[in-house]
Amino acid sequence: MYLGSYQRFGNLSRALKYHGRRNLAVLLGQRMALGVRQAEWGLDGVTAVPTLLQRKIARGYNQAELLAQAAAKELRIPYKSVLSRTAVDKSQTEKTLLRRLQLSEATFQPASRVKGIWLLVDDVVTTGTTFERARKALLEAGAARVYGAAIAVKSPHELSRYSL
Repeated sequence: MYLGSYQRFGNLSRALKYHGRRNLAVLLGQRMALGVRQAEWGLDGVTAVPTLLQRKIARGYNQAELLAQAAAKELRIPYKSVLSRTAVDKSQTEKTLLRRLQLSEATFQPASRVKGIWLLVDDVVTTGTTFERARKALLEAGAARVYGAAIAVKSPHELSRYSL
């Protein structure tokens, strides 16, 4: 589930991520929750894709976590930080497309156990590789099924590989 193309919604993502517009997370998280309700996924919990530690320190927050917390609150289901980012690497924005697709399988590890159906939130889906690696770790944590939500998708046609 995503709110729109990066071409249309990229400014909102950049404002949240790079310009400290944390207030956008509540509005965007509520819009994500609306899409999730319409999909009728029957979620048991919500979590976020962890960001690089240096990014979280520099910003003071993880934008995906703010979005996930807002969506969870609106959906009235628990938010839980389930994943940890174990691989230190360049930011995705600093990588070529090929390097983005080569994200290590071990980038994310489960930090705790979960059960049931989970929503995994990120701000932007570019290639889908980050989502896929985090999804795999969430399944290893015990999730029965993992759905995704993002503000924007760079190439919506690329999402066909994730159809259920």
